[in-house]
Amino acid sequence: MELIGSSYKGATKNGRMDGKGEYTFPTETKYEGEMKDGMFHGKGVLHFPNGGTYEVTWENGRANQGLYTFADGLQYQEKDWDYCDGKDRRFYSERCNGLRPAGESQLTDLHPPRVIPDGCYDCGDGFYDPNTRVITSHTGRFLRNAVISCHLSLLCQRKRER
Repeated sequence: MELIGSSYKGATKNGRMDGKGEYTFPTETKYEGEMKDGMFHGKGVLHFPNGGTYEVTWENGRANQGLYTFADGLQYQEKDWDYCDGKDRRFYSERCNGLRPAGESQLTDLHPPRVIPDGCYDCGDGFYDPNTRVITSHTGRFLRNAVISCHLSLLCQRKRER
């Protein structure tokens, strides 16, 4: 695990993850839950660096059934999804807390919005700089290089307007 930058704290059996434990990926995503024979098995939760969680039941390393919750509390629904569907374009926080007064419109789900440098694009967990092709966290930490073949419309959510 050290070679790839992962770590594990928890129960083991015959040198493998077995029982309850916490597995941390190199991306800082953490899994807390049950393991069996070195694999995720049973109930567990993936905690993503962006604040989202995925509560899931695993069987021999494969996710069987789960629920993804975004950092703002919105829960993903595979059926009857009515969030941001063309008919209703409000942010989730606006749906929960109401619209802001006139002249204080929200540009993102956060109010006030995060600062995005000029010429860069918001990617949710950070911002994309097309000059360097690098995605940086909102706190200035390097996250990843952008793949040239990525479609910018899928990678980034909006361009900062000034």
